[in-house]
Amino acid sequence: MKILVLGSGAREHAIILALKSESTAHDLFIAPGNAGIAQDATPVALNANDPVAVTNYAIENGIDLVVVGPEAPLIAGVADALRQRGIPVFGPGKAAAALEGSKAFAKRIMDAAGVPTGRATRAATLDEVATTLDEYGAPYVVKADGLAAGKGVVVTTDRDEALAHAETYLPVGPVLVEEFLSGPEVSLFFLADGDTVRPLSPAQDYKRLGDGDEGPNTGGMGAYSPLPWLADQFGSEAAFVQQVTDEVALPVIRQLDAEGTPFIGLLYAGLILTETGIKVIEFNARFGDPETQVVLPRLVTPLSELLLAAASGHLEDHPLPEFSSKSAVTVVLASEGYPANPITGREITGLEHAAATPNVHIAHAATAADGSALLATGGRVLNVVGLGNDFAEARTSAYAALGKIELEGAQYRKDIAARVVSE
Repeated sequence: MKILVLGSGAREHAIILALKSESTAHDLFIAPGNAGIAQDATPVALNANDPVAVTNYAIENGIDLVVVGPEAPLIAGVADALRQRGIPVFGPGKAAAALEGSKAFAKRIMDAAGVPTGRATRAATLDEVATTLDEYGAPYVVKADGLAAGKGVVVTTDRDEALAHAETYLPVGPVLVEEFLSGPEVSLFFLADGDTVRPLSPAQDYKRLGDGDEGPNTGGMGAYSPLPWLADQFGSEAAFVQQVTDEVALPVIRQLDAEGTPFIGLLYAGLILTETGIKVIEFNARFGDPETQVVLPRLVTPLSELLLAAASGHLEDHPLPEFSSKSAVTVVLASEGYPANPITGREITGLEHAAATPNVHIAHAATAADGSALLATGGRVLNVVGLGNDFAEARTSAYAALGKIELEGAQYRKDIAARVVSE
C-alpha cells in the first residue's frame, strides 16, 4: 500500500518502523516528519492540520491509507475531509475526537455509557475552582478541558499550586477539577472501526520528569510493555484486557455510535487500578506517546492490516492481534529545561554508536538535520527502545545505548521499568 502518516514525533516514527518491518513492502510517506523519520519514509512538505491540503495530496498521489498520529489534525477535522472523499483513514472524525479534545465531553460520554471513572466538576471561574477543590480535598487534580499536549494536568497537595494551574487555563475556557484516584496506572489501546474493537497489549508510562515520580508532569519520559504484575490481580493480562474491553471500550464505542459520532481509529484508555476497581482517568483519540514505542515493536500481526481493517469497517473479520513474549522498554532523552523551557538547537552526537547497540532502535521525537549535524528541535528529543527476553535485558540495552548519546544538558530518567526488573 501507499501509506501516509501524519505527524512529526517519536510516536509517528514508531508507527513507520512497524509498517516498514512487515514482510510486504509499502510505500511510506510522512508529513511533516523529522530528520530521523526521513530515513525510513519519504517526507512530505504538508500542513498535517489542513484538511484540504491533506485530502488533495492523498487524492493526487493515490494514497491507500492515511494514519493520523497526533491529536491536532483530528480536532481540525482532517479525518472527516478524507472520509468524505472515500479515502481510508485511521483516526476519528472531529466530533468523536472530542473524546480527547474536551475532558467534559469525555466525562459525559462515560456517564452515559456507565463507564467507571472519578468524580469531576467543570469550573468556569477561579471561585468555582476553589469551592470544588475544598469539596474534593487534597490531593488536588486540575485539568485543562481542551488539548494541552499532555501537560494540561496538575496533581498536587498544594492548593495554591492547583489554583495557579487553573488560572493559567481559565482564560481559554473552563477547567475540570477531578477526584484524586490512587493506584497503579495502565495505558491500553484499542483499534476501533465504529462498532468493533480490538485491543493491543497494555503498557505503563512515566509522566513525571524525575526519578521516583518527582518533578513536573510531562508528555511522558518512558514506558514499558507488557505488564506482568497484572496477573497478580486479574489472573492474566488477557483477563485484564477482556475486562477493560467489556466495561470500558465497547460501552464507549457503542455510546458514540448511538449518538451518531462513530469512533474510527485508536481509542487510548488511560486507566487506574483503584481499591474499588478499574477506573478511567481519561481517553485519548490517538496512539499514546511514549507507549506506542514499546507496544508496536512487540506486535506480531501486521499493523497495516489492522489499521486498514479499522479504517474500512472490517475489524470483526480479524482475530485478536498477536504479540511476542519480548519485553520492551523505552527511555526518553529530553532537552535541558524541559518541560517548562526546553533549550533547542543543540547538536546531538553518538547516535550511530547508540543505534548499533544490540536489540536497540531509536525513535526520533524532535530532530532536524543541519548539514551533516543533527540538532534537537524540541523538549523530548529521542526515544531509545530496548527489546529483550526479559526486562533486565531490555533495560540494560536501552541504558547502554543512552550512555553513547551526547546532547548538552540532556536529561532522562534512570528508573524506567526498574520496578518490573526487581519483582
